[in-house]
Amino acid sequence: MNERRITDEVLLMSFPWRALGIDFRRNVTLLRLADGRVVVHSTAPFTEQDIAAIRRFGEPSWLVEATLMHDTFAKQARAALPDVPYLAPEGFAKAAGIQTESLLPPPQEWNGEIDVFKIDGVRMNEHALFHRRSRTLVVADMFFSFPDETSGWPRFFIQRIMRLPRLFGISLLYRRLVIQDKPAFERSMRTLLNLDFERLVVAHHEPIQIEAKRAVAEAVANAGVSKMPID
Repeated sequence: MNERRITDEVLLMSFPWRALGIDFRRNVTLLRLADGRVVVHSTAPFTEQDIAAIRRFGEPSWLVEATLMHDTFAKQARAALPDVPYLAPEGFAKAAGIQTESLLPPPQEWNGEIDVFKIDGVRMNEHALFHRRSRTLVVADMFFSFPDETSGWPRFFIQRIMRLPRLFGISLLYRRLVIQDKPAFERSMRTLLNLDFERLVVAHHEPIQIEAKRAVAEAVANAGVSKMPID
């Protein structure tokens, strides 16, 4: 596990997650509230050392999954933090085989600090979280972001199979199989782009820390799933 401080209130924990001979990484994002409590966004095969690292950042008070596709480590996370509320989209509990609480509406304790947005027009019931104080938008599988130094087979797969020539954007699989209502998806993208976010954290690999809003607008336009102009 690697740790990276995104802002004073946001910590990224990155875990190996291999498929098709590629390490896609699995990002766990810690969002700290003003009172020190922490939202653990996405899960991983947490060890005792990982839980200790979370507690050094703040008190883990909620586990969150933002899409039905992220059930891989749900049971392990539940076992590692058995007394913490586990919030997830409708249908997640059945897919993961554990009991969860609804992500919407979000807890009252998040009021004024973290907003939750359902992404309309997609399968897998994905949601985005906006951490106001740090101006950080956190998503699941809607966007992928890979480092510039990616090479060899991983780079070929990302650019030619996932169809992400710039190593960032909405994958071909997501465009064809997950987005099922383009107008509804576009409305959700407009909602997100109206937020005052400065940085973007994705579920796999690299966060976007500079001009994230422009990167998102370009990715949506380049994917052909919206007619929104790029400022």
